[in-house]
Amino acid sequence: MAEQKTKQPEKKEEEHETLVRILGYDISSSKNIYVGLTKIKGVSWAISNAVCSKLGYQRSKRISELSKNEIKKIEDFLKKLPIFDFLKNRRFDRETGETSHYFGTDLDLKRDFDIKRLKKIKSNKGVRHAAGLPVRGQRTRSNFRKVGRAVGVAKKKK
Repeated sequence: MAEQKTKQPEKKEEEHETLVRILGYDISSSKNIYVGLTKIKGVSWAISNAVCSKLGYQRSKRISELSKNEIKKIEDFLKKLPIFDFLKNRRFDRETGETSHYFGTDLDLKRDFDIKRLKKIKSNKGVRHAAGLPVRGQRTRSNFRKVGRAVGVAKKKK
């Protein structure tokens, strides 16, 4: 009986999740580094793997096991991001011509400005964005229907 009482509080501690904040995103401390870093918008599985391998962390290590110094190292690495250019999400930027990588709201803003520019110059992609249609060649016969529109052929009224 005494052994069972001591085991129950340990389970509750494991279930209790604390959050670790990295680059403005709350990440559950129960996740391992490899999975947890992908919760940051702009960090793909490949970049998460690069962070783990370049900094020498095991991918299976839990985020709760990281010290504040290690979290700071991860943030600094993500801000500088010394990886190959093909892994970055903003290659050959139109304004600067440089290759860079954005996270979070900066990534959203860049994407929104790109869509606004496409609409302004009335490119095919911009027109389809404005009309709410699929942009990348998907079919529209059975998909992308708006609410209230009938599916199928409409009958003639008598």
